[in-house]
Amino acid sequence: MIIYALALGAIERGSVYLTRFPGWGGKLLFLACTGAVFMAGAKILDCIKYEKAAKQQTLAVEAADAQADRKEAA
Repeated sequence: MIIYALALGAIERGSVYLTRFPGWGGKLLFLACTGAVFMAGAKILDCIKYEKAAKQQTLAVEAADAQADRKEAA
């Protein structure tokens, strides 16, 4: 949903560039706006992947600690 909102804002801003800067300049600025959405979306998706990996690592460490505690208690 966040990526969709970013895309809507970028298209709105890009359309303003098209009207203010007719010709190649406006088109290039429009493309820059849409390219920024792709980069932001990729960054968001990468952060989700890293967050999941960090959570799995934390769970693995906690499980190892719990197993070590059980061995010490025995």
